[in-house]
Amino acid sequence: MKSLLAILLLIATWNPLQAGTSSDWSIVKRIHLGGLGGWDYVTSDPAAERLYVSHAAHVLVLDLKTDKIIATLDAVGVHGIALAPELNRGFISNGGNGTVTLFDLKTFKPITTVKVGENPDAICYEPVTKRVFAFNGRSSTVSVIDATAGKVIGEISLPGKPEFAQADGAGFVFDNIEDMGLVLKIDATKLNIVARWPVAPDTEPSALAIDPKSHRLFVGCGDQKLAVMDDETGRIIGTVPIGQGVDATAYDPVRHRVFASCGDGTLTVINQKSADQYEVEAIVPTAKGARTMAVDSRTGAAYLPSAQFGPPPAPTPEHPKPHRSVLPDTLEILVVSGPQAQK
Repeated sequence: MKSLLAILLLIATWNPLQAGTSSDWSIVKRIHLGGLGGWDYVTSDPAAERLYVSHAAHVLVLDLKTDKIIATLDAVGVHGIALAPELNRGFISNGGNGTVTLFDLKTFKPITTVKVGENPDAICYEPVTKRVFAFNGRSSTVSVIDATAGKVIGEISLPGKPEFAQADGAGFVFDNIEDMGLVLKIDATKLNIVARWPVAPDTEPSALAIDPKSHRLFVGCGDQKLAVMDDETGRIIGTVPIGQGVDATAYDPVRHRVFASCGDGTLTVINQKSADQYEVEAIVPTAKGARTMAVDSRTGAAYLPSAQFGPPPAPTPEHPKPHRSVLPDTLEILVVSGPQAQK
């Protein structure tokens, strides 16, 4: 295993002009979705070759073989989608009414809806316990759902505002606490927080990806850094520069790449040379506001929602700084691809 010095030397000598260019990585396709409203998380199902896209009051199911929408699921202010293929179930966090919808992955029909906390946002499935963890942004709690029974079986209080979550496949769930600068490690069986790790000196951790094999977390932070963290000790291995306004990171276990999608209109592609050694491979121009993403491990491509924007609505007491409005019928998926895995 490489030393901490190795990653620091790579980062210190990195030159953006030497990183991969748009000729190596680029937008190879645009898939028009249309409709009304904005978006949040997207989730890839490589085995089924599908992409689940949150879209205001719906979840769109995109067939990646045909680039066609094959199903539209009703939602209420949808944030995220989690999948449990072995149970043939999917889960939608409805931020608008504080519920999670369970649906059938084959028929796309709803199974049941369960009440959780206020504004459920990130959501993930933990396969060892067969439980779903819905992270409630407004109530700072985690609602834990028995994925088979479709019932809430517990709730965990959090120290602040939760963001992206990941399960390691070994009985633990990780989550960013954005306003406290922490990454939490949760025991999925005992339903308690077993570790609270600061990402300082980096700030505002909002995006999270995981490489379970090498026990590495990839934490996208608001200070334009991606922190590499050991998921057993919480030790920061090092940081890699990324763009501004990161809202998603992803890991491709086949090609050993880390991705960070940022609202400034860039996608940073990072080559994992070893568990402790990382190198920026490319900075890909995408589109302003293309801040969320999913990566298809089958092909190595990244999928980023994007749209055209109009002026923001008038401020209100509830929303003093409203976001720009999404123009109707402009939502699309940017497909970004590059070189195949290195031998």
